[in-house]
This record gives sequence, C-alpha cells and structure tokens, in this order.
Amino acid sequence: MTILYRTKATTHGGRNGQVATADGSFSADLALPRELGGSGKTGTNPEQLFASGYAACFESAMLYVAGQAKIKLGETQVEAEVGIGPREDGGFKLQVALTATIKGVDQATAEDIVAKAHQVCPYSHATRGNIQVDVTAVAA
Repeated sequence: MTILYRTKATTHGGRNGQVATADGSFSADLALPRELGGSGKTGTNPEQLFASGYAACFESAMLYVAGQAKIKLGETQVEAEVGIGPREDGGFKLQVALTATIKGVDQATAEDIVAKAHQVCPYSHATRGNIQVDVTAVAA
C-alpha cells in the first residue's frame, strides 16, 4: 500500500489522561465515562473520538461516491453512535450505528450512495467483519 497521509497521536494516562496529535492541531483531556466506572469528570473518551472520526470519514466517502457518479447533493450529515460492552470471551467490543442524511435526492439514491460509501470508507473497511456496523440512509 502506498501511504498518502500519516499522522500520530500520543496519550498519557489512558482513559483518564490526555491525548494530543504530534503536530499540535488537536489535544483533549480524557475521562472514563460513569457507565464504565469513571468519576464523571469532564473530558472526552475513545468512543467519542472514534464516533467523530468515523462520522467525518463516512461523510467524505459519501461525497466522494456522489462526485464520482456526478450526483449533485444537498446538505449531508452523518451521525455515528458507538457503543462499548463486554465480550463473552472477556475484554470489550464496539458496536456502531451510522445514520447518513442526504438532502436533495430520493431515498433510493440516498441508499445507493450510502451503500457505496460503506464500501470505500476506510473506517468501514477496517471494521468490516470485526464489529457490528449498522448503516441507515435517510433522504431529506
């Protein structure tokens, strides 16, 4: 594979620490959610970061697919809901639900774009066969 872009982030303190990118463009305090035994202190968590990254990447994949097909879209948005829970064999696993909303197209076109985006999105590719990812298209 030819790498077109590479980035790096470093954490200190795990889920109750800090994270920052090497170039300084992003940094955040991390906090373990109460549901996972955390104190409730203010901060983000890996699931929120994953949801944010997946949503942004998936929306870009939709725009790419529409552009390749020369389909003019109205406003788009992607909501990514990420859940975490225990695996039966120990450890934890993730589950994702993506809801992609596309204005200016009919439902069949929205579903086609979203299905194709799910094939080209690198997050979808990385998770395929590893975790449950449910994808919903909404024409608005």
